[in-house]
Amino acid sequence: MLVGGAIVLLVVLTAVFAGTLSPHDPEAQSLVARLLPPGSPSYPLGTDALGRDLLSQILFGSRISLDIAVRAVVLSMLIGTALGLASGYYGGVIDSILMRLADAQLAIPYLVLAIAIVATFGAGVVHLLIVMVLGGWVYYARVIRSSTLAMRSMEFVQAATAVGASDARTVVRHILPNLLSSVIVISTLQLGQMILIAATLSFLGLGLPANVPSWGGMAADGEDYLATAWWIATLPGMAIFITTIGSNYLGDGIREALDPKLRI
Repeated sequence: MLVGGAIVLLVVLTAVFAGTLSPHDPEAQSLVARLLPPGSPSYPLGTDALGRDLLSQILFGSRISLDIAVRAVVLSMLIGTALGLASGYYGGVIDSILMRLADAQLAIPYLVLAIAIVATFGAGVVHLLIVMVLGGWVYYARVIRSSTLAMRSMEFVQAATAVGASDARTVVRHILPNLLSSVIVISTLQLGQMILIAATLSFLGLGLPANVPSWGGMAADGEDYLATAWWIATLPGMAIFITTIGSNYLGDGIREALDPKLRI
């Protein structure tokens, strides 16, 4: 967990202080300095085909990638948790409808859904968030639903109902606090997944606009130069890989810390 937490903290600090750490303007172009390899003077990670500094682009790309991933995780968490609580607590028709929606969502291939939304509404941050949230809320809903189903028959929930507590109070004051550990673990694990999804969609041209520095867009720009300038695509790919691995390590560590059964 310490390794994962250190990686995620480093990415967060990089995103926050990108403007201070960047040696150049990430969008500044110089045809004289194009395709410089890593280790070049003034360009420690080299430049791309337009002479833009890769280090500056990666630093600012961390801000964009992390911002979108965090927003997608928060929205997925709020929607999925609310629907999972409603489905597990009330059951019956509500449970059937919500779970069939979840099944339908899982049955749709992610890229097909992304292509359909982008083709209909166009690329952009809002549409990228919609695609990511549509694919993310299901995991919260299913886990929260199963936990709520088991918890609603427990004595403390029945006691709250017996003394006249409303459904909203019972769910918010008695059930939800016992599910926060599951929500935190899912959110931590999903952070890396959302970064990877955003990068994948941007690589395919289905995510952020071309003028926005993002890790996926940088990797797409370097696709045509893999044989002659490998660093353009490889270095942003390494940033995606390290951030995703760090998020997964952090999520696994939190899960082991919060679950007594996994403690050694």
